[in-house]
Amino acid sequence: MVGPVRPQFVLFGSSIVEFSYSNEGWGAILANFYARKADIILRGYAGWNSRCALQVLDIIFPKDATIQPSLVIVYFGGNDSTHPHPSSHGLHVPLQEYIENMRKIATHLMSLSKKTRIIFLTCPPINETQMHETLSHLGQIRRTNESCRVYSEACLELCREMNVKAIDMWSALQQRHDWLDVCFTKSAFGSFDGVVFDRDGIHLSSEGSKIVAKEILKVLREADWEPSLHWNSMPNEFA
Repeated sequence: MVGPVRPQFVLFGSSIVEFSYSNEGWGAILANFYARKADIILRGYAGWNSRCALQVLDIIFPKDATIQPSLVIVYFGGNDSTHPHPSSHGLHVPLQEYIENMRKIATHLMSLSKKTRIIFLTCPPINETQMHETLSHLGQIRRTNESCRVYSEACLELCREMNVKAIDMWSALQQRHDWLDVCFTKSAFGSFDGVVFDRDGIHLSSEGSKIVAKEILKVLREADWEPSLHWNSMPNEFA
């Protein structure tokens, strides 16, 4: 470990989290704001759903760790909301199981420390037309905007029940009139290492990430947490 020890903010989720440092993503935006204030730790896993998350929850967030995170931002739902695959081996997680999985994740995180704060990100919308144009070669597309909405609302309801902070990404992105055109980026199927990117209608562009980062910072600014985790209220290291 490198010192001094700073507050730890952990980003935990699927590809929306794993790729949050790419393309001026929301993870990179947070890291920039919290330079010399907190360590932003990435625990993102493309293709995962809430069922996968439960299997490693104790490994990623051990209850006996000497230092517990000050903040955990959690995103699962997009992959869960995909329609069932005939083989039963797809990413789909039934809605009620998804809700219970997210409840277990929240309960575990709340047990880590009295100072550990939690924010859940709900399922964002998608550009179905763009997604069908670029991903149809992978077979039948099993994700729809309507299923994303249903899982997003279920996550919000759970957060209200458990008194967990939540960001309604489904609504936040659609507040831009041009969200279909600007909020989605080149797909994470590729990289700079000779692989071609496609616009997939799912993953966030820099404009989409700006919206997510803005909503996160708004929650951190308005939360009555002590101490405050908003960047402007935290001391600089070696000021």
